[in-house]
Amino acid sequence: MSRNRALLSAAAASAALLALTGCGSSGESGDAGDDLGLSGDTLVVATEGTYRPFSFHDESGELVGYDVEIAEAVAENLGLEIEFQETQWDAIFAGLDAGRFDTIANQVTITPEREADYVFSAPYTVSTGVLVVAADNEDIRSFADLDGKTSAQSLTSNWNDLATESGATVEAVEGWAQAVALLEQGRVDATINDSLTYLDYANTEDASGIKVAAETEEQSEAAFVVTPEREALAQAIDGALDDLRADGTLAELGEKYFGEDVSE
Repeated sequence: MSRNRALLSAAAASAALLALTGCGSSGESGDAGDDLGLSGDTLVVATEGTYRPFSFHDESGELVGYDVEIAEAVAENLGLEIEFQETQWDAIFAGLDAGRFDTIANQVTITPEREADYVFSAPYTVSTGVLVVAADNEDIRSFADLDGKTSAQSLTSNWNDLATESGATVEAVEGWAQAVALLEQGRVDATINDSLTYLDYANTEDASGIKVAAETEEQSEAAFVVTPEREALAQAIDGALDDLRADGTLAELGEKYFGEDVSE
């Protein structure tokens, strides 16, 4: 859980508790929305809608994805309706600051810089960085083994920095799909990416030609994020996530999209 979760005021916690109690007893979502500072009984959630498998449109055009279903489950637990506002990543925090939506569900990573300005819920995904190589590669077993090797990386990704720091020569790519193609063709030795990206690929494609050689010790946590005046909402979301973890919903959604529970 992020550090500023422990700094919630007693008033915010009390408001959240009242909201959750109201949902459980009366089932009248309007009361919950009022207690949480919402406009009516609808939770407005920002998401990109172009970020598979977290937030994207399926073949029928419906907005789906791991983050989308987590947000829907949270809203249902709180007795609220839900409305998604698809927003480009570059504008998503500005929209939150302007009050155009109540929270963001789009794999927002908890960082010290963001914690200085926003309040996070408990995390609903936990991941690491993974070093991926060809299935028959026995030369690369750690990040240190990348020294002198070639790694396919997006130049704007933090994984590019890790590859460079490990001594790899970087082959620039536009994303995961291109990196895997080069790896399977034997044109690069490795690629580094988020473990969730790898799990999604392994869950939906034939991943027999690649394997994970190593993973980072440091974990990345993604959570719902709100502005400071919405601490009561963050606390209420925490309660909902606790329920969804206890009843197996988070594990079930992880299995659906990644083949395993990625919530802890």
